[in-house]
Amino acid sequence: MTLAKRMQAIEPFLAVEMGERASALERAGHDIVHLEFGEPDFEAPAVVREALEKAIKDGRTRYTHSLGILPLREAIADHYATTYGVRVSPDQILVTAGTSPAMLLLFGHLLDPGDEVVLSDPYYACYPNVIRYAEGRTVCVGVTEADGWELRSEAIRARLTARTRAIVVNSPANPTGTVLSAGRLAEIAALAADGSPWIVSDEIYHGLSYEGRDRSILEFTDRAFVLNGLSKAYAMTGWRLGWVIAPPDRIRALQTLYGNFFISTNEFVQWAGVAALREAGEESRRFRAIFDERRRAMIAGLRAIGLGVGCEPTGAFYVLANARHLGADSVRLANEILDACHVAVTPGAAFGANAEGYLRFSYASSLERIREGLRRLGRFLAARR
Repeated sequence: MTLAKRMQAIEPFLAVEMGERASALERAGHDIVHLEFGEPDFEAPAVVREALEKAIKDGRTRYTHSLGILPLREAIADHYATTYGVRVSPDQILVTAGTSPAMLLLFGHLLDPGDEVVLSDPYYACYPNVIRYAEGRTVCVGVTEADGWELRSEAIRARLTARTRAIVVNSPANPTGTVLSAGRLAEIAALAADGSPWIVSDEIYHGLSYEGRDRSILEFTDRAFVLNGLSKAYAMTGWRLGWVIAPPDRIRALQTLYGNFFISTNEFVQWAGVAALREAGEESRRFRAIFDERRRAMIAGLRAIGLGVGCEPTGAFYVLANARHLGADSVRLANEILDACHVAVTPGAAFGANAEGYLRFSYASSLERIREGLRRLGRFLAARR
C-alpha cells in the first residue's frame, strides 16, 4: 500500500512504543517499572469525578457549542486572570479533546507548504510530526545541558527567515523539565513584535513548576496562541480535555476547523473540567508537592547510579539523564534496559539530535516504584561496567 506523502514523514512516537512493548512484557508475566510515560499514577480529584458522574446522570451527553460550553470557557478565562493577571475573553477559547487536536488544527491553520516553525532541540517528540503533517518545515535551535537547556532569543533570531511562521515555546519543557524565566519569555515574545512570526506557547505543564510561579506567554505578548489542558496538573490524561487560546481575529478559523473535524468535545468531560478549575485547586497543589518529592528522589537516585544530571529540572515530571558514556544509541540502550531489568524509560532519540545518548525518566510513578526502578537499573549498570 502506498501512503500519502504526508504520512511517509511521520515517525513513530517512541515513548508510546516503549510503553506498549513494556505492556506486552507485563502480559507475559513480568513486573515492569514504568518510568517512560508522563502520566500521573493517581486518580483525578474526587470533586472532578463526582462532577463527571453528575453530568452523565443529568444527561449532559449531547453535542455542545463547537467552541465548548460557556461555563468552562469562563472558568479558563478566570484562571488566566487569577493566575497570570491577563484578560482573555471566553470567545477566544476553543475547548478541544486534549491539546494534541488543538496542535494539529493550529499548525494546519498557520502553515502553507514549506513554511517554517522554530523549535528548540530537544523538543517534545510530536511537534515535528504535527508540523510535517501540515506540510511545514521544522527549524531547530540547539539547546544544551551545559547551558541549562534554555531556549534563547538570540539563537532563535539567527534562524528566522521570510518563511518563519511560528516559534514554539514549551515551558515547563518536555523532556528537559526546564522552566524559562520571565526575562527569557519576554525576549522571545519580542521577536513577534513586528507582526511575524507568531508565538505558539505549549503550557500543558503549568501547575507543575517547583521554584517560583508559572508565567504565561500572554503576560508578554498578545501575538500568541496558547495550548493548555488538565491532563498533567489535575491527573486527567485519559479524560482528553484541553484548549487553545487564540487572538480574537483567529479563533473563528480554528472553530470552523474543529466543528468540521470533531464537531465538539465531550459535554460531560467539559463539566468535569469546570469542577477542576473552580474547585480542585488545592488538590492540584497537593499533586505538585508529591511530584516535587519524587523529583528530588529521582535526581539523587540517577546521580547515585552513575547517570548524569548536570542541570536539575524545575518543572514538569521528567529528568533527561546523560547516558552517553554507555553508548551513542539511546534506542538500543532503552531496549536493553527493558529486557534486562524490566524498567521502561524513553530513549533521548525521540526528542531530537541533541537528546541522543540521553534517557528520559518520568517521575510520575510512586516513590516506591521509582526507587525499585533505580535499584534494578543500578544493578544492571554495575554488571554492565
